[in-house]
Amino acid sequence: MTEFEDKLAQVARRARDYASSLDTEEASKNALVMPFISQVLGYDVFDPQEVVPEFVADLGLKKGEKIDYAIMREGKVNILVEAKKVGSELSLAHASQLVRYFHTSEARIGVLTNGRVWNFYTDLDKANILDERPFLVLDLLDIDPVTVPKLEQLAKGSFDLDSVIAAAEELKYVSAIKREISAEMAAPSDELVKVLAKRVYSGYMNAKAVETFTRLTEEAARQYINDRVNARLKTALGDQVAPVLAAPAEPLATG
Repeated sequence: MTEFEDKLAQVARRARDYASSLDTEEASKNALVMPFISQVLGYDVFDPQEVVPEFVADLGLKKGEKIDYAIMREGKVNILVEAKKVGSELSLAHASQLVRYFHTSEARIGVLTNGRVWNFYTDLDKANILDERPFLVLDLLDIDPVTVPKLEQLAKGSFDLDSVIAAAEELKYVSAIKREISAEMAAPSDELVKVLAKRVYSGYMNAKAVETFTRLTEEAARQYINDRVNARLKTALGDQVAPVLAAPAEPLATG
């Protein structure tokens, strides 16, 4: 375990131990948000040149609005953080200050968190406008190891904006492709069915054939998932695991 992973694990333990007893936004900030900014991201929460709490964001007629934390770098706003109570829904619809101030600030990273879940946003779709979807989502109680190196790029000691934006763009498209794959696995489109069928079947793809190969594609997807599950179980537990069996396939009918 690297030093960064160890610090992340320490804050994750805090979330596991304390989350159920945090009843207010302020308690969530003190117990989880500030330790995350300090220990994981590496910014001194007690140094006003690095972290400005209750950062005032006067926008037009909206005077005195405040962002929970502005993380500074070389005297400029680098990351904006809006915090909610543990368990709160994280939606930009409920983060108006973050959305508005990001639009006029120099920051390229916006963070919406409830202490346990951390959503990281940038402006890939339109300059100075927060994307609707976060490029990185971290759940301290269910950490995806794939996200850890991307998270480390946001830490003070390794922060490089160009690298972060490039990683964000990659994560954006990988996530979008994963959603498409998931949708196709659940309900294969005619387009995918025809592409796969043409690779294994030389007959004419009439409506009946499309219907049949849709069923076969669904069955193949289920069996593929079962095979992957069985392989992982065998790797973890040895050969004492009974295989997950798929239901028998129906006879082929294409006429």
